[in-house]
Amino acid sequence: MKKETIELKYVPEMEDALFIACFEGWGNALEVSKGMADFLIKELDAELFAKINPDRFSLHKERRPLVTVEEGILTGLHSPGCELYAVTKDRVGRDIVILRGAEPDMEWFLFTETILGLCREIKAAIVVSCAGLLDNILHTDKIISVVASNEDLLLSLRDQGASVINYQGPSSIHSTLHSEAKKAGFDCVGMYCHCPYYLQGVTHFGLLAYMGDFLSNWAGFELDTAELSAAWKGVNKQIQEAINNNSDLKDTIAEMKKTRGQERVDSDKKSEKVIKLEDYFRI
Repeated sequence: MKKETIELKYVPEMEDALFIACFEGWGNALEVSKGMADFLIKELDAELFAKINPDRFSLHKERRPLVTVEEGILTGLHSPGCELYAVTKDRVGRDIVILRGAEPDMEWFLFTETILGLCREIKAAIVVSCAGLLDNILHTDKIISVVASNEDLLLSLRDQGASVINYQGPSSIHSTLHSEAKKAGFDCVGMYCHCPYYLQGVTHFGLLAYMGDFLSNWAGFELDTAELSAAWKGVNKQIQEAINNNSDLKDTIAEMKKTRGQERVDSDKKSEKVIKLEDYFRI
């Protein structure tokens, strides 16, 4: 692990740790990946212990640092890097590290080397990534697809109700992390929550609750997702009201019901059928 790529406050003492990576960027449909990290950190009261150096992995012209100015005084500057949080097994039943931050723009293999170096230091047993992908499904559907480093892991995930992935095409940082982790001898799993392509401008709390339950049940740690489920009830009600009050939305849903599941939708697809919910209500 190279010191110029990571700033460590301390190295948590762990055993058989679960390393969970959640990235903004590609693979963050409906804020599922970022939302999962935010919720885990808040709900588990995880403690920040390290930061990845953004200068090594970010193109600041593409993803500019965020500045805060209050009454003419510069009070903060936040670069789009990754942060690492820790929670110990005496609190939730298992040692866990959570990575939250932007998908790196460059030097993916150096980035992955940095992450895996840390995994060795904390004695991680498995590397897991959580992501969201766009699909031709309803907003009430709950589907998680997985990719795993070996058959035993895959079987354990399928026993929890996961589908398997068949895919060939462009990848995200998730796949690089899985590939290099497997080479380095780590077990690794990618969890992909399917998100309705026609829905935009909303965090899908229902899918976050579903992924949180799936992850915690499979990995063996305590996680209360009641807050997410309650938030989803309110958002889902607003979505249904928007659909009922707009004929275009009704037509979109009706058409989608006929074809859902037939074709996965590329994350860059532009469609006149996309619903931007902020146009109908505020969340």
